[in-house]
Amino acid sequence: MNKDSRIYIAGHRGMVGSAIHRKLEKEGYTNFILRSSGELDLRDQQKVTAFFAETKPDYVFLAAAKVGGIVANNTYRADFLYENLQIQNNVIHNAYLSGVKKLMFLGSSCIYPKMAPQPLKEDYLLTGTLEPTNEPYAIAKIAGIKMCDAYRAQYGCNFISVMPTNMYGYNDNYHPQNSHVLPAMIRRFHEAKEQGLPTVTIWGTGSPLREFLFADDLAEACYYLMQNYDEPGLVNIGSGTEISIKELALLIKKVVGFEGNIDFDTSKPDGTPRKLMDVTKLAEKGWTYSTKLEDGIRLAYEDFLVKHVER
Repeated sequence: MNKDSRIYIAGHRGMVGSAIHRKLEKEGYTNFILRSSGELDLRDQQKVTAFFAETKPDYVFLAAAKVGGIVANNTYRADFLYENLQIQNNVIHNAYLSGVKKLMFLGSSCIYPKMAPQPLKEDYLLTGTLEPTNEPYAIAKIAGIKMCDAYRAQYGCNFISVMPTNMYGYNDNYHPQNSHVLPAMIRRFHEAKEQGLPTVTIWGTGSPLREFLFADDLAEACYYLMQNYDEPGLVNIGSGTEISIKELALLIKKVVGFEGNIDFDTSKPDGTPRKLMDVTKLAEKGWTYSTKLEDGIRLAYEDFLVKHVER
């Protein structure tokens, strides 16, 4: 990518897209093509076709998607399948039609089989059944990966796919019902501190192991791979390190400054015992993460206080 290359970031207002935008600005790129969902509905084929014909981007980061927590995924199954397929189909196909030099498609860790061995290797894709609750979203993401590979094979398009682990950071989603575990804990510990509550209750035993990556580290990896990866198949992006839910809760409690107790409700389910990405492929390409979990949580909490707490 040249500094004046026309770069389209689909989903630039989200946590991942905004991190990619910040990284590229930091590196001196200036010629961005940005549209909010209100300005361009990526589900609308005619509008997307007209947009690509008009703007003719050189490079595309496809970070736009309909996303949500487990309840939303399981409730709005048709919406998650249809809307994500529409977004991907329209952007990837029009990137081909308009001669985009390179496209990066961002997937999701739910693409891997529910019972796949740990850590999760890229080769485990399509080797078993998916987690039923988010199967529609996963199927859409798998279709996006395979679509990039198909356009590479048939048309010679330089379209690549990356698979991020659990993300957190600036512009995260702190919705009470639809947020993921780390931002949900930040909100709950903060509210408990503000309300002077004696206890915060966490579902399960606290024993499941999870991996987390700061969104700005993901952006660093995406920038690196956009310049150094030109192959079919996907690349996992993660820290390669894991932490138990109990240890995570204690860490967030410390960062937030909550002085009460943590109660683990063992009558509630734990979920998957372990979910860790194998990042050997990425490490062999020459990239590793840099933001330690506690440091990243502090940055995320500061961002939460600025954007989500009434003064």
